[in-house]
Amino acid sequence: MTNDVKESFRAPAARTGGSGSGPASGSAPAPASGSGSGSDAPPAPAALAAKVRTLAPSMTRSMQRVAEAVAGDPAGCAALTVTGLAELTGTSEATVVRTARLLGYPGYRDLRLALAGLAAQQQSGRAPSVTADIAVDDPIADVVAKLAYDEQQTLADTAAGLDTVQLGAAVAALAGARRIDIYGIGASGLVAQDLGQKLLRIGLLAHAHSDPHLAVTNAVQLRSGDVAIAITHSGSTGDVIEPLRVAFDHGATTVAITGRPAGPVTQYADHVLTTSTARESELRPAAMSSRTSQLLVVDCLFTCVTQRTYETAAPALAASYEALAHRHSPRTR
Repeated sequence: MTNDVKESFRAPAARTGGSGSGPASGSAPAPASGSGSGSDAPPAPAALAAKVRTLAPSMTRSMQRVAEAVAGDPAGCAALTVTGLAELTGTSEATVVRTARLLGYPGYRDLRLALAGLAAQQQSGRAPSVTADIAVDDPIADVVAKLAYDEQQTLADTAAGLDTVQLGAAVAALAGARRIDIYGIGASGLVAQDLGQKLLRIGLLAHAHSDPHLAVTNAVQLRSGDVAIAITHSGSTGDVIEPLRVAFDHGATTVAITGRPAGPVTQYADHVLTTSTARESELRPAAMSSRTSQLLVVDCLFTCVTQRTYETAAPALAASYEALAHRHSPRTR
C-alpha cells in the first residue's frame, strides 16, 4: 500500500481523537472505509436479511423500524412506494431512502427490487424459519435442533454479507506478509489463536496475542509489509483496538474482523471483514454465537491464503502433518 493511500486512512483516525471514540449517538454512522459499500453492486436479495441484522445496531431508531419492516415482510414492503413505507413505519421518506442506502442500495427503487426478489425466494417452497430461542425447560432434542438452525443461519448470513473484494485484499496482504500479528480477547481470542496456528502451519510467521500489553509492545515493531488483524465482535473492545491503532500508525496493513462494520475498530482498518450479528439469548451469550461466524471468516482467509501460496504452503502442511503423525498413532505395548 502506497503512502498516499495510507494517509487517506489515517486522516479519519486523527480526527476522532483516539481509539475510544465511536459513532455519535443518535445518528447512523457512515460505512467504514474498506467496508465495500458505496460504488459496489447492491447486495443480492438473499443478503438483505443478513445485512439488516448486521447493521441494525448502528442505526437510529427510525431507521431500525424501516429495516425491520423490510426484513420482516419483504413482499408487503415491495408493494409500497417510498411514501407508503414511510407511513407504515412512522418515519419520513428521507429516512426510508437513507436506510436503503445504508443497506447498500443506491436508492429505494433498488431496495424494492431486492425485496421482490427476496419475497419470490421465500414463496418458492423454502422451509419456514424456526426460532432459535432456547427455554430452560426445552427437551434436549429441541435444544440440538435450535442450535443447529442458529449455527446454519449464522453461517449463511456471514457468507451472504462477506465482502469478497475486501477478503481478497486481506488475503493478498497476508500471503506476502513478513510478519502477522493477530489480536483478540475472550472468545475472540480463541478465534485469534485458531487463525495463528493455521497460518503457522503453512509457513507464515504469525502470532496471536491475547495479552493486551504484549499485543501493544509487539505492534510497535510492525512496519510496512506486516499485517495486523483485530478480531472483535462488538468492534469496540479497547484491548483489541489499541494494538491495531499502533500497528496502523507504524505502517502495517490492518484488517478488522467484526460484527459492527461501523464500530470504532474500523477507523484503524485498511480492510473490514464483517461477521453476522447473531441474536443474543439468555442461555446463549453473543460471545458463543459470534464465534461461529468469526471461524468461518478465519477459514476463508486461511483457505484462500493457502491457494495463493500453494507452492510453499503445501510442503509446509505436509511437514507439519508428518511431524505430528506419531502422536496420533496407537501406541504399541
